[in-house]
Amino acid sequence: MSNQHAGGEFSHVIDLRHYEDGPLNLTATPQQCKDLARRFDLRVVKHLSVKLTLLREGPVVTATGRMQAAIVQACAISGEDLPVSINEALKLRFVPESTAAIEPDDEIEITETDCDEIPFADNRFDLGEAVAQSLGLAFDPYAEGPEAEAVRASGLLGLENTSPFAALAALKKD
Repeated sequence: MSNQHAGGEFSHVIDLRHYEDGPLNLTATPQQCKDLARRFDLRVVKHLSVKLTLLREGPVVTATGRMQAAIVQACAISGEDLPVSINEALKLRFVPESTAAIEPDDEIEITETDCDEIPFADNRFDLGEAVAQSLGLAFDPYAEGPEAEAVRASGLLGLENTSPFAALAALKKD
């Protein structure tokens, strides 16, 4: 996850020079919900909130807690509205960017914990952007609603009928 996004739909910058350990609650405004819905191609983000506890260990800050959201996305097959509730545990770890120079041919070993770390610079990181990215990962963009099977059965639409391989198979039949 990068710690910056051009849109900044849910920006909440933490400056370590003016920071205190402890609980932090963030709730998206109606405009932020609209912006997040547009960013993630959702019909609606009805609600997004997080309750986190921030803990600093040297230059590293760990945010743990829970994200709750209510969204409406389109069914991948029928296009119908598909309401989704999200209630996920979050653990975000913000680490200062490495100042060590890495040569292009250097071999870099990445551990499992490195994948969950979000680098930051200049004593600042955007906690809100990390939460927004977590929201984007929390729902299935290809989710199917109850009408998906009926649409498939009608032959009007379906992944098997719209893939490039289906188009090649149709050419072969001619």
